[in-house]
Amino acid sequence: MCVERTSSNRLAEQTMKKILLFSLVSLIFIDVFSQRRRGTQNNSQPNKESKLSLSALKLRNVGPAFLSGRIADIAVHPENDNVWYVATGSSGVWKTENSGTTYKPIFDNESTYSTGCITIDPNDHSVLWLGTGENVGGRHVAYGDGVYKSENGGKSWKNMGLKNSEHISKIIVHPNNSDVIWVASQGPLWSSGGERGLYKTTDGGDNWKKVLGGGEWTGVTDILIDPRNPDRLYAATWQRHRTVAALMGGGPESGLHRSEDGGETWTKLKSGLPGSNMGKIGMAISPQKPDVIYAAIELNRTKGGVYKSIDRGSSWKKMSNTVSGATGPHYYQELYASPHKFDRLYLMNVRILTSEDGGKTFNQLRERDKHSDNHSIAFRADDPNYLLVGTDAGIYESFDLAETWKYHKNLPITQFYKVAVNNAYPFYHIFGGTQDNGSAGGPSRTDERQGIRNAHWYKILGADGHQTATDPVYNDIVYGEFQQGVLHRVDLKTGETVLIQPQPREGEKYERWNWDSPILVSPHKPERLYFASQRVWKSENRGDSWEPISGDLTRDEERLDLPIMGRRHGWDNAWDVKAMSNYNTITSVSESPVREGVIYAGTDDGIIQVTTNGGESWKKIPVTRLGLSARTFVNDIKADNFDANTVYVSLDNHKEGDFSPYLYKSTDLGETWTSISGNLPKRNLIWRLVQDHVAKDLMFCATETAIYVTLDGGKKWNKVPGAPTISFRDITIQKRENDLVAASFGRGFYVLDDYSSLREMTSENLAKEGALFNTRDALWYLPKSTIGNTGADYYFADNPDFGAVFTYHISKSYPSMKGSRVKKEKEMIKKGQQIPKIDWDALEKESREEGTKLYIVIKDLDGNIINKINAPKSKGLNRVAWNLRHSSSSAINPDRISSGRGGGRGWYNSGQLASPGQYTATLTKEEEGTSSDLDNPIQFNVVDLQRGTLQGMGYKEYSNHAENVIQLQNRQAQFSDRLNENMNMVKAMRLSLSRSNSSNNELSSRLFIIEETLNQMSKKVYGNSAKSEVGVKNDPTVSSYIGNAYRGLTSTYGPTGQHKQSLSIANSMLNKLDVELNTIISEMPNLKVELDNMNSPIIIGGNN
Repeated sequence: MCVERTSSNRLAEQTMKKILLFSLVSLIFIDVFSQRRRGTQNNSQPNKESKLSLSALKLRNVGPAFLSGRIADIAVHPENDNVWYVATGSSGVWKTENSGTTYKPIFDNESTYSTGCITIDPNDHSVLWLGTGENVGGRHVAYGDGVYKSENGGKSWKNMGLKNSEHISKIIVHPNNSDVIWVASQGPLWSSGGERGLYKTTDGGDNWKKVLGGGEWTGVTDILIDPRNPDRLYAATWQRHRTVAALMGGGPESGLHRSEDGGETWTKLKSGLPGSNMGKIGMAISPQKPDVIYAAIELNRTKGGVYKSIDRGSSWKKMSNTVSGATGPHYYQELYASPHKFDRLYLMNVRILTSEDGGKTFNQLRERDKHSDNHSIAFRADDPNYLLVGTDAGIYESFDLAETWKYHKNLPITQFYKVAVNNAYPFYHIFGGTQDNGSAGGPSRTDERQGIRNAHWYKILGADGHQTATDPVYNDIVYGEFQQGVLHRVDLKTGETVLIQPQPREGEKYERWNWDSPILVSPHKPERLYFASQRVWKSENRGDSWEPISGDLTRDEERLDLPIMGRRHGWDNAWDVKAMSNYNTITSVSESPVREGVIYAGTDDGIIQVTTNGGESWKKIPVTRLGLSARTFVNDIKADNFDANTVYVSLDNHKEGDFSPYLYKSTDLGETWTSISGNLPKRNLIWRLVQDHVAKDLMFCATETAIYVTLDGGKKWNKVPGAPTISFRDITIQKRENDLVAASFGRGFYVLDDYSSLREMTSENLAKEGALFNTRDALWYLPKSTIGNTGADYYFADNPDFGAVFTYHISKSYPSMKGSRVKKEKEMIKKGQQIPKIDWDALEKESREEGTKLYIVIKDLDGNIINKINAPKSKGLNRVAWNLRHSSSSAINPDRISSGRGGGRGWYNSGQLASPGQYTATLTKEEEGTSSDLDNPIQFNVVDLQRGTLQGMGYKEYSNHAENVIQLQNRQAQFSDRLNENMNMVKAMRLSLSRSNSSNNELSSRLFIIEETLNQMSKKVYGNSAKSEVGVKNDPTVSSYIGNAYRGLTSTYGPTGQHKQSLSIANSMLNKLDVELNTIISEMPNLKVELDNMNSPIIIGGNN
């Protein structure tokens, strides 16, 4: 019986497969994006004590990855060369298991993002030790909070202490005892004290003991272990202090040390070493002859040399005057000895310096097609020609000893200082300057299915990029700068750059430009620019000429006379002020958009200045008036968008060791100030603030670890989700789109798409059972695909959800009956109570429960329902997208509905494109078959981008064709259903006849002929199945003509004459087939009577 049932239904199954295949082929051309939806957790009123949930409003990373960012250290798995752990300066830790084909971040949710070194336990390779805080002495480095350990290859982490170290440069695990670890802590860069020096643990990190160090300014920057004797250690101490004004990169406590007892006691190494102050020291031990030690030593005023010892450091010989240069020794100095050749050295530098003779001579490593600023290098034991190098622009590999380099363009860790946006339509572009990777621009989204590619981004300037600005009139005009105020105007059409940096007049002193000088386009005149050095400059012609509108607004001091390491120092010291900002500079400029001529300026030495007359006179406001330290750095100053007397200032004193968030507001032009930092985390710097252009109390601030938003003018702040722990150095608002755009210092750009719903999150709206917020225009187009073959290493950033995106708030939960029962039982068990007896009727009702459903109901202005979007029902804030399509009109087969309602699921349940125009959306709830609106409808637009070269069909003609195609598809489905039903009936009749106790050859012959006729009809609809199986072309069929007609709906151009002709032919063919089938159907009752007269087995189902 089983075999017979399978045989009798085979044609029906084949037919249904053909229908589904046809649907798939048709829809794959038009349903480019399925509706993507995102749920949320609990949300509550912003003016209450409970935390505001914003999980539906998530930051979207847009890249890029083609510039990458600074690498601090790379650890390669000892037994698998394909597994690397990459510690980055300001992007956390990344892991690859396929030699860089793909990378995965594995340190995103910890309290810091900055790392200096990473070590794999030699005894257990699943155990990792991570030192946080960058291991360089740069002006922009981030601080860490100690040592972290992972016991599962980076899946989870635990802070193991030394939280006040701030900068850890190296970790060594004992080769035979995993409980013994040594940590080299450079200690705080900007202040004294902290946990600096060499620390040792003998209990796996539970307790730490300082075993080497010096005074309050001296830490340890490098350590070595003798591969033959783990009790023999070498360490380099480093005395240094950086201020906003200068860097003292060395001192008398810097030096080399050796221990023979596992670090318990130390001997300072002196013989043959310089007697003057030493700075940063990099060390290496020869793998071939471990008695040979090498040291690259910084000396006074960034000079230095390379030294070599052949007796384990007891005596030293100067080999050369080589020292890392460019940015300065504090930024490099890592020294590596080749595992493949004795006396071959690699000194990290702006360009890697390599020696073949133990340091006597150095040559620049061949670095063609490779970025500069090298920080780490790794080797492979089985390949002497292999180099893996970490730079300021990410990771490079060489397989031929630096003859050629492979760049990894899929590590999105770019460090952006600032961000600006233009008004390009339909997709605005984002611009920003990066640390050491120039300035770049790219789209906020694309019209491509895969998202935003590296190829969509472009460089606009080189060197270190800093603040950019855009012209509000000309989208192709961008202002960008190199470090220290080298300002350019860039024409994106031609790619030409014009130097427009203001120059001092004859007889004037040099201009003191900040490393990241502030540029501002006036909100009152697009051709008016403001730029600042120690004074404010103004241009009325987009930078062609400039006039100063202030005198020196800073303290105007000699930077080397200021205290460093607690006192004034003389000339003969390890000064290094080359690759850093000038001091006594203006850091921020803002003009009131309400009142022309009200201009604010903030400085790096603790001064706020304001003018109300366009610069004729200025009022000085020392930051001490805010209750802050006298030299607190002004990160940002913003004039209020609504009140000419109101201003906001973000300040930062971490360069004096104070990590508190300082955010202040004045409503009287700076006479008095009020803190609005509210509940912001205490160990968190504030970089920028922006105010919404519609709701005055809606503001965002960019901090050292996240972006925060306030709905009440700073009384309460809430974290914006969607990003890892990362520093956001700048934020801006794209007003047309209501997008918040952010520059992260380590993960590229982020976009908070259409945050306008935050303006409507009032107590009244949040108290409703459901509140649907207004949305922006939806763009009508079909996403395309232009890429060829890619591979897993091809980088894409996400586009926002396609279509119309709806944000809504639900104030209650909709628990299922089962969920409520389970929750109640758990609570009773927890209290030690007896749970109720089993209620069988209730359990059965649970199994049938449909539960509450939420929909966004889309209607046209005539009230016709276009689609009903299944909407998440989580309590709190939710988001869902409509893909601009009608609901599916596909025929429904009750026999194929396994659960729920309707005939399709996922992308099968989608119809043709809706036409551009005005629509309404309503948040609707359905319970037990009854629907009710939870909020009033909102109105929104679907906007045609009209980008086609040729004029397409009209929207009405498109809609008419869609209706005709749908009618024809339904007609085909009905015909196929009737055909299958009668085919099955004929098969059943033939089976019944075969089991009859009598024979009837005439009836048997008639049934055979009818079955063959039905098969021929099926072939006219779907084609020859044998041909299809082997790929032989079929003659045109009803199905193929309908498929071609359907293709007229797969573009915004609309149907052509060819599509309409196919529709007509399919209708004509079906007309003929209908006549033929009806003739057969009319015979069926008589055939049934004949079977009954023969006492054949009865037939059930069908129309019987």
